[in-house]
Amino acid sequence: MGSVEEIIRRAMEEGKFDDLAGKGKPLKLDQNFLEDPDWRVANQILKNSGFSLPWVETRRDIEQQIGKVESDLNRAWRRYNQKAAKGPPAVAKQEWERATQRFRQEVANLNRQIVSYNLQAPLSRFQRPLIHAERELERIMRSPV
Repeated sequence: MGSVEEIIRRAMEEGKFDDLAGKGKPLKLDQNFLEDPDWRVANQILKNSGFSLPWVETRRDIEQQIGKVESDLNRAWRRYNQKAAKGPPAVAKQEWERATQRFRQEVANLNRQIVSYNLQAPLSRFQRPLIHAERELERIMRSPV
């Protein structure tokens, strides 16, 4: 017997896929194959009613906050580089240090939220890793301005 690809190729050449139901129509990919089948109907009812599970909403909120914190840090880094190039570097450095301190505080707060969220998530694959502030700072400072 040949490989799967060979079997599929032969079947296509013989026209065995020509009369499939839904041919030429878009695929319906709104079903989440990762969700627990026992929860599928409940999740669909919630979704159709404009609701979702609390832990899903919490994850969404956390991701939005992470995006804002990262955006603020990127903006502060660009501002630091602009000011350091134009004026006294000490002033730019103080502003950058305040921005990094604020970032560390926000990350600590986010990590507390992530720990709480991870306790709510039904499966480990839905858990969110903690944010490593120093690693993120290093990444930002290596990025081109």
